[in-house]
Amino acid sequence: MTIRMMLLGSAAVLVGTPSFAADAIVAAEPEPVEYVRVCDAYGTGYFYIPGTETCLKIGGYLRFEVYGGPDEKGTSDWNARTRAQVQFTSKSDTEYGPLTGVIVLRNNGDNASTSGTLDSAYIDIAGIRAGLFYSWWDDDLSGEPDVLSSFETLHNSVRYQYETGDFYAGISADELEDGYYKLGEQSNNVGIAFGIGDKVGGFSYQVTGGYDTDNEEGAIRGMIFADLGPGTLGLAGVWASGPNSYYAQSEWTVAAEYAIKLTDKWSVTPMGQYFGNYATDTDNGAIPASFDGLGDAWKVGVTIDYRIADNLYAKGTVNYLDPDDGQDVTSGFFRLQRAF
Repeated sequence: MTIRMMLLGSAAVLVGTPSFAADAIVAAEPEPVEYVRVCDAYGTGYFYIPGTETCLKIGGYLRFEVYGGPDEKGTSDWNARTRAQVQFTSKSDTEYGPLTGVIVLRNNGDNASTSGTLDSAYIDIAGIRAGLFYSWWDDDLSGEPDVLSSFETLHNSVRYQYETGDFYAGISADELEDGYYKLGEQSNNVGIAFGIGDKVGGFSYQVTGGYDTDNEEGAIRGMIFADLGPGTLGLAGVWASGPNSYYAQSEWTVAAEYAIKLTDKWSVTPMGQYFGNYATDTDNGAIPASFDGLGDAWKVGVTIDYRIADNLYAKGTVNYLDPDDGQDVTSGFFRLQRAF
C-alpha cells in the first residue's frame, strides 16, 4: 500500500467517525449601547444625559495669576494663586418652560492647602431663580480697576426676572451674611435689590439698586455702554444714602473707561474713577457709621487683554489710587486663563 493510499484511507475514517467534541460556545449578543447625543435645543456644548431627555453642559476655566501691591499677602508685596472652576448646567423642557439647574465648583490654590467652595448653585424656571448666585451688583465695567460694588455680590437669594429679547427687569430678596452690619449685631440681614437693562444696537444700559433693611440704607447704580469708533465707551455712577451691604466704598462715585480693540488679539482699556466721601479701609471692616466728614479719592488704571489662542487668554492691569485720608497705592495683577 502506497503512502498516498494510506492517507486517503485515514481521511475517510475520520470523516465517517461521529464527533464526540463538546458543544460549540455561543457568545452572548452585546447589550445595546446608547451613545451620547448632541442636544442643540439650548445652544452649543449641550448633550443628552444617557437614558433621559435632560441636556447637560460642562464648562469652566483654569487660571493662574500674580498680584502686586502693598502688603498683598502679610508683609509681602506680591502673591501668586491658581484657581480651577467647573460649571455644570442642566436644562430640560417643562410645561412652565425650560427648567435650569446650575452648579459651579471652585477651588482656589494659594498654597499647598487649597480651598474648595460652592461658588454657585441655583434652580431657574419661568423667570424665578432660587439658590446661591451672583446679584446684578456683580456686573461692572469691562476693565479691572473700577470699584462699583462692595463686599460680597454672591448671596442666597430668591428673584424674579422678566426677559424679552435683550431687555430684562427683575427684583430679588437677598440674605446679606457677608456685608456691612452695625456693632453688636449679627451678619444675617435681608436686602431687596432690583435690576433693569437693555441693549439696542451698539448701545446698552443697566440700572441696579439695593436696600439693606437692617442698616436702613440703600444704593443705586447706573451703567451705559456705547460703541464709538474702534472701541466701546463705558460710563458708570453710584450713589449710596449711607454705608450698606450693597455699596459702602463712598457716598458717590463716577467712572469712565474706553475699551479699544486694537487687533483681533489685543485690546486695551484705560479708565478713571472719582469717589466722593471715600472710606479707605472697607476690606478690614473699618466701615464708618456715616460718610460725613470723609475725604475724596481718585483712581486711574489700564487693563491689557491678549488672546494667545482659542480659549487661552492673558490679562494684565495696573492702577493708582490717591485718597485724601490715606496713602496713595499702586497695585495690579497678571493673569493667564484657559477656558473650556
